[in-house]
Amino acid sequence: MAVDWIGFGYAAAIAFGGFMGYKRKGSVMSLMAGLVFGGLSAYGAFNVSNDSKDIKFSLLAAGVLSLVMGLRYKKSGKIMPAGIMAGLSLLMVFRLLLLFMA
Repeated sequence: MAVDWIGFGYAAAIAFGGFMGYKRKGSVMSLMAGLVFGGLSAYGAFNVSNDSKDIKFSLLAAGVLSLVMGLRYKKSGKIMPAGIMAGLSLLMVFRLLLLFMA
C-alpha cells in the first residue's frame, strides 16, 4: 500500500498551525488542539497507508476541524487561520470519502 503523504502533510499543517497560534498569540489552547488533532490525523494517515478503507481517525479529525473552524470563520470572517483550516479540512473530508468509495 502507498504512503498517505497528503494525510501526513495535513497532520503536519494542523500541528504547525497550533504551534504558530501559541507562538504568535500565546494560545495554549491552539497548541493543545493542534497537537491533539495533528496526532489524530497522523495516526489516521498511518491507518490509511496500511488500509485505504480505514478512514475513521482521519475522518473524525478532519470532520470536527471543518465544523469547528468553519463556525469560527463564520463568526470572525477572518480567512487566516479559521477559513484556511476549515477549507483544508473540508477538502480532506471529501478526499477521504472518495478513498473509501473507491
